Amino acid sequence: MFYWFYRHLEINIFQYITVRAGIAFLISFLLTMYLMPKFIKWAKNKKANQPIYEYAPESHQVKCGTPTMGGVIFIFSTIIATLLTVKLNNFYVVGGLLTLVLFCLIGMQDDLSKIFKQKNSAGLSARAKLILQFLCAFLVSATLYYYAHTTELYVPFYKLPLFDMGIYSIVFWMLVIVSTSNAVNLTDGLDGLATVPSIISFFTLSSIVYISGHAIFSAYLLIPNIKIAGELAILGSAIIGSLIAFLWFNSHPAEVFMGDSGSLPLGGFMGYMAIVGKSEILLLFIGLIFVIETVSVILQVGSFKLRQKRVFLMAPIHHHFEHKGWKENKIIVRFWIIAFMANLFALLSFKIR
Repeated sequence: MFYWFYRHLEINIFQYITVRAGIAFLISFLLTMYLMPKFIKWAKNKKANQPIYEYAPESHQVKCGTPTMGGVIFIFSTIIATLLTVKLNNFYVVGGLLTLVLFCLIGMQDDLSKIFKQKNSAGLSARAKLILQFLCAFLVSATLYYYAHTTELYVPFYKLPLFDMGIYSIVFWMLVIVSTSNAVNLTDGLDGLATVPSIISFFTLSSIVYISGHAIFSAYLLIPNIKIAGELAILGSAIIGSLIAFLWFNSHPAEVFMGDSGSLPLGGFMGYMAIVGKSEILLLFIGLIFVIETVSVILQVGSFKLRQKRVFLMAPIHHHFEHKGWKENKIIVRFWIIAFMANLFALLSFKIR
């Protein structure tokens, strides 16, 4: 709508991505702030509560009865804000919206399975969830390949591509999207733990796609110029706005959880933005907290199967620190600090090439 004002009413200020990104941020923030209390009230009435994992630390039992599926609200707000501010003929934006919608639908199915099977907090089976995620990731990745998104692989601190992946890029992109989606999902175990690192990561990724889409900035920093990719920064700004509003209700003690309907699309879209900005490898630093959480689970499961011994008191690793006696707030804030420092390093890598 705001870009329409520029094209047809000649309101020139709306031609700038930064202006429309700011407007998208405000719309998604205000819409989430307005809708979330209504959703919380509705969820409590319908008893749409998050079942507590039976092996979770005892301190988690007080979270029983907290509404879940808050992700539906901030994803909805993000989509509305984006539709009002972007060029709707931009296939990078369409691909981003498609990623959010598809992975949110998978998460909703998983959340609803948990809610209506209160004795089993597992939700969808791991196999069913993975199959659905890979199908959605294939659709998104194939769309990028069809529209000739560059298939070259870049690494941090090096200005030239390593090699061209060709059609195999579809498989690589699928792995990036699905692994990031599940990594964010694993991290969402404490109040606000996944929310703030996601905000920081999306700020970094939005900066990257904006610079990549800008001919002058990308040439100066010696990074690949991805034409029209800058428009995706508006969608990134919208999701930051909605997440900041969500944090108002998700901060400790949480009034609502995002659920899989929030964590899965956040991670999927995070992977998608990294692909568009040719930062798939750099995503290891941008999403360092999510990487640490995922690696802790892999090490725990692998060690137990091979040696019948555990590496951590409990995985993901935030539960390990809970068992060590750390207060929940201390774990959360320290993980936020790590996320901030890792993203600062990721941004600095663009100047050192």
